[in-house]
Amino acid sequence: MTDQGSPSARIDAKLASLGDWRGETLARMRALIREADPDVVEAVKWMKPTNPSGVPTWEHAGILCTGEVYKTHVKLTFAQGAALPDPEGLFNAGFGGGTRRAIDIREGETVDAEAFKALVREAVARNMGKEKPRRN
Repeated sequence: MTDQGSPSARIDAKLASLGDWRGETLARMRALIREADPDVVEAVKWMKPTNPSGVPTWEHAGILCTGEVYKTHVKLTFAQGAALPDPEGLFNAGFGGGTRRAIDIREGETVDAEAFKALVREAVARNMGKEKPRRN
């Protein structure tokens, strides 16, 4: 795969194509994810005709979170969010399900960087704890 076709390059292209606060917001959150977990792996999933650039996904021993862009907000959905401690109350969406939780960020809103990075580290720890031992 060429670098232009790498998941990170495709996420870069998606952010650049937005050209507004949503791209800036998702770029900021992406940087915080990378700071919280230098070993995070970026992927792009769920490409379809209505969303040809797909959904940016950050993984470490499983999906940590996804980043979706809507007209009115940027949504970061944590795959195992319901199981994560959230003492700062960052989760503000996705309470209807039993597994996922999300953070919706609207124009002009910011998310506490340190609290967000702590949430990412909790998601990594949860995924690592769920990893099954490899058999030799």
